[in-house]
Amino acid sequence: MNTETLDLESEYTITGEQIERFQSDGYIKLKNVLSPEVIAHYQAEITKTVNALNQETREMNARDTYSKAFLQIMNLWRTNAVVEEFIKSKRLGRIATQLMGVSGVRLYHDQALYKEPSGGYTPWHVDQYYWPLSNNNTVTAWIPLQAVPMEKGPLEFSIGSQSIAFGRDLEISDASEKKIDEHLKLSDLPIDSSPFDLGEVSFHYGYTFHRAGPNTTDQTRKIMTIIYMDKDMRLAEPKNQNQQNDWDTWMPDATIGEIIDTELNPVIYQEK
Repeated sequence: MNTETLDLESEYTITGEQIERFQSDGYIKLKNVLSPEVIAHYQAEITKTVNALNQETREMNARDTYSKAFLQIMNLWRTNAVVEEFIKSKRLGRIATQLMGVSGVRLYHDQALYKEPSGGYTPWHVDQYYWPLSNNNTVTAWIPLQAVPMEKGPLEFSIGSQSIAFGRDLEISDASEKKIDEHLKLSDLPIDSSPFDLGEVSFHYGYTFHRAGPNTTDQTRKIMTIIYMDKDMRLAEPKNQNQQNDWDTWMPDATIGEIIDTELNPVIYQEK
């Protein structure tokens, strides 16, 4: 099936007001980014790849909080050519480019986040705690492969929290949930915990605080995510072991202080 027929290359119109709102709020949810046909086609391939690569066999009650939150399978694009089409979508990459106000974006990595039936909550955290990157021009596209009602655990955002320094040094855990939740309440920032329609996609900065509730249904919540960074992003000195692990795993050929131009980090979209 042709990717253009599946609408991965055409432009999605972003308004100036939406760009301003994203940069102010630290996230945005956009409706009708992907058609039901696109989602159905690529969901089948993504799910097939997740099932093939998943190594989690423990019962839910034998897992820790992080492992209960979701099955996490990364860089699917390296193992499935159809998934690679999806990850390299210019339609999605252009949205990320425009929202951040940069000249183009390259891939940091992708990850599937499949929250199983009775899967637990995802604690408050910021993604960029894990990333040894030189600036804040990073954005994650959170792409539901089905509608996500409240009982399936949609992603929740602390609006405007990308400007908060507290909690940026906390690894995702029960402790991060408690400490960050207390601080966000003291900061009096509103929370967006609304459900996702089919075809709706959210984009959030690497330093925007977010979480998700448990999946109380009998069906898996299937999410694909794509992490984009400014195409001119440089590798920074790792601040913790998690950042060192990310360097070793997702950017093994990158050099500190240089643009992260490696085989694993292709440019997805750039303005002409």
